[in-house]
Amino acid sequence: MGHRPCTLPGDRDRDRGRDRDRGRDRDRGRDRGQVALEYIGFIPVLLFVALCGIQLGWVGYVHQQAETAARTAARVEARNPGAGSAAGRAAISSGLDATVEVASNSDAVTATVSIPVKSIVPGLSIDPATATAVMPDDDPKG
Repeated sequence: MGHRPCTLPGDRDRDRGRDRDRGRDRDRGRDRGQVALEYIGFIPVLLFVALCGIQLGWVGYVHQQAETAARTAARVEARNPGAGSAAGRAAISSGLDATVEVASNSDAVTATVSIPVKSIVPGLSIDPATATAVMPDDDPKG
């Protein structure tokens, strides 16, 4: 007198679908953490790109400082002979070590400034930032 449930033709397909879903759940557990591992593997690439961007900005900044120092040194030397080199060094940020050379001929003053560019990217060597400015001599000698 037991009661036997009535099975319809679609019931077996539904049961097979449940079994497939259980298998997918089991496979999902194996993939857990894969995205995190891929991200961790990509972090060095992102850091390298970020360092290169910062390095590019630093190179631009140092070149701008060299140009400013050269113009200042030439302008001051043209108006006040002997003071151009000190004025060129004073025109740049205090953390930069500049070499300022001032030369004067009969009608113009030339100032050349060279500042070493420090590298933050490992293994990268960068030439120093060099700038030259020429100003007319306000008080020509002779």
